[in-house]
Amino acid sequence: MPAPSESPESSRRALRVGVLASGQGTNLQALLDTVHGREATVVALACDKPGARALERAAGAGVPTRVFPRGEHTTREDRDAAIAAWLQEQDVELVVLAGYMAILTPVFIAAYAGRIVNVHPSLLPAFPGIRAIEQAVEHGVEVFGVTVHLVDDGVDTGAILLQDALRIPGRPTPEQVHDALRPMEHRLLPEAVRLAARGELRPVRDLTS
Repeated sequence: MPAPSESPESSRRALRVGVLASGQGTNLQALLDTVHGREATVVALACDKPGARALERAAGAGVPTRVFPRGEHTTREDRDAAIAAWLQEQDVELVVLAGYMAILTPVFIAAYAGRIVNVHPSLLPAFPGIRAIEQAVEHGVEVFGVTVHLVDDGVDTGAILLQDALRIPGRPTPEQVHDALRPMEHRLLPEAVRLAARGELRPVRDLTS
């Protein structure tokens, strides 16, 4: 009796994901808890800060890690080239920025053009860059949100992939907004990876047009 043929879903190789992180690694943990070992496999974690909690989370899941401290490279470009080379050694197909606080140089972006996604705590194009939540609070908005977008040479200017929003009336503190948005980040980032694994990740808005 012939064996049943495999479905496209069962025969597709899991997407190989490399994560860049700088701190606690809660978004990394969300990936490990949801898509790792399923639609995708987190095969590498690169970190710019020795002792970051993200390194412990990755090690606990058996994910190879490497630290690229700023002081060990002559320039940012040299460090980014080293990170890209290491990720390529791990056969990384998609790079996910999960709380990575350094701005990537064109050297890295060229190596993974169109294959780098970032999660940002605002409804881009509003409030790009650092202190996004603080900017929104200071501006007095009531609608906050999270954006997953492609990374390009600008600061949070890449095409938008996923967004969601929630209303927080009154005058919340940045800490309260951050706590409210974190579950949204932990939902949207894995969803973007799932879509990428299925070849269905498409921009919903191009900020460059």
